[in-house]
Amino acid sequence: MANIERIERVEGETEAQPTAFPFSTFARQAAIVIFIIAFVLLAWEILAQIQNIPTFFLPKPSDIARRFIVAWNDGTLARHVTLTWSEALVAFALAFVFSSALGYALAKSPLLEKIVSPFIIASQSLPIFAIAPFVLIILGNGFWSNALMGALVAFFPMLVNMIAALRNISVEQRQVMQSYAATSRQIFFKLELPATLPYIFGSVRVGITLSVIGVLVVELFWADRGIGFLLNFARGQFDTPLLFAGILALILMNLTMYISVALLQRALMPWHNTTR
Repeated sequence: MANIERIERVEGETEAQPTAFPFSTFARQAAIVIFIIAFVLLAWEILAQIQNIPTFFLPKPSDIARRFIVAWNDGTLARHVTLTWSEALVAFALAFVFSSALGYALAKSPLLEKIVSPFIIASQSLPIFAIAPFVLIILGNGFWSNALMGALVAFFPMLVNMIAALRNISVEQRQVMQSYAATSRQIFFKLELPATLPYIFGSVRVGITLSVIGVLVVELFWADRGIGFLLNFARGQFDTPLLFAGILALILMNLTMYISVALLQRALMPWHNTTR
């Protein structure tokens, strides 16, 4: 009897312990990443110094850092980064809204999916940038044409992800909700939204990356401002440190958005973190 009571007491104490935040694991991973980056940059700096590589061919990390600071302080880099960032965010917002709305409608109506799917697939068989001249004719060379092209690049993957997320909800789960006389609104907020949140955040990460890529490619082709334009300008002027500084700004921009999405996911899905 005493053994049974001791076992129950131990089990109760184990269950009562809250799930700790894996800070040590995160810190270890961050330390490893920082060490690798520091090692690569140090090796790059030393080899470029020893081999006496010309700056216009391969600048040292110290040259890139100095050029980055100069370009940021005089406003050149900040102006182009702000424009590309705003275009990418608008492109992502457009792609997310339309892909979510259309994906939800197609997932709920198999008949509508059969009607619309051939047109969507046919549109994807055409290279997105093949319609760029029509976008330029309609909207002109500016902010909205760049944002629209970025949205078109990100739209289809986000649409497919949304449909797959809703189709992943089983019929039994819907029947349980209906057995409790749940309304359509309750089914959406209590079942569909929580079940699709992991897919939505995965779609958001992909969509943000594709939006930036779409906007950047457009800026490389016809824009007169933005990071893409800055990279073209630096290449034409043989200003390789500025070219690498633009690439560094682009990497920092993507990292900032990725980390923001990860923090938002942790805040909105605490149950997803505790199950890992």
